Amino acid sequence: MDFSAVERLDTLGGTLAHTIEKGFADKGVPVERVGLSEAATVIYGEVAEGLSAPLPARPVLPPPVIQALQKVGEQAVGARDDFMALLSFLGEVVMAVGSLFTGTGRFRVPAVITQLDHIAFRAVPIIMLITFVIGAIIAQQGIFFFRRFGADSYVVDLVSILTMREIGVLIVSIMVAGRTGSAFTAEIGSMKMREEIDALRVMGLNPIEVLVLPRLIALIIGLPLLTIIGDLSALMGGAIVSQVYGQLPIELFFSRMQEEVGRRHIWIGLAKAPFMALIIGLVACVEGLRVQGSAESLGRQTTASVVKAIFLVIVVDAVFAVFFAAIDQ
Repeated sequence: MDFSAVERLDTLGGTLAHTIEKGFADKGVPVERVGLSEAATVIYGEVAEGLSAPLPARPVLPPPVIQALQKVGEQAVGARDDFMALLSFLGEVVMAVGSLFTGTGRFRVPAVITQLDHIAFRAVPIIMLITFVIGAIIAQQGIFFFRRFGADSYVVDLVSILTMREIGVLIVSIMVAGRTGSAFTAEIGSMKMREEIDALRVMGLNPIEVLVLPRLIALIIGLPLLTIIGDLSALMGGAIVSQVYGQLPIELFFSRMQEEVGRRHIWIGLAKAPFMALIIGLVACVEGLRVQGSAESLGRQTTASVVKAIFLVIVVDAVFAVFFAAIDQ
């Protein structure tokens, strides 16, 4: 095989030449290569070595059942790691709060007010709209059901108790997790990507105290306020639908609510709000600090923040429901 007229040799040409040579060699015909330049010799040698290497053995996959169990195990280990990371981060937050009381830290009031504006006040319109629609839907379905038994007035109990104990705080928490939690993760993650958090440490500032505490405090204050607004909006939606579909006057709706619904239902719903706010804030900040140096990582952690926060909010609500049922409240 005379390569003297070959000016350049790439891997494709080397593969073609090696295939021809191997075809003659398999038939017992000796082949001699002449005219290869020094660079072409290197390329040809690499191609020949690569084509002559044995193919890697295909991995033997376990049965589908074993693969499914393995996936479940990996998810369980990941959930344990997330839980431990959340507890560790909570410890750092508690230490930062302690520094405020000991005088070694500084409480940043302007930062808290700014975050409260973003978290609570700017979220009022969407919270009112969503909870109004939810209250209206509950009242509509309740009227259609109770009308079969001639008990239209019981829709007041349904809307009031369900809204103030469960639906109000749960819907508001889910909305805040999707709106504010994702914003926390994106903001802190972007700062992590631009190495601004490392710059804070270099300047002797604690990122937990500067970035996390104002957000957590504002969230713990803002979520109960949004819960009250959401409850009122849902009750108004239920009252309007009750008058339209059930011919139940709004005055009678709120009068029966005051007579039949105890104040404990209001406090039970509001008691959940700070805990849900803490969970949302911790998860959002933890996922933000996990962001690496790519936009893909930022998107992945933001998605994980919203999903985990909503899941934990529902779990916390279920725990409170079991607790209050156990103490007969």
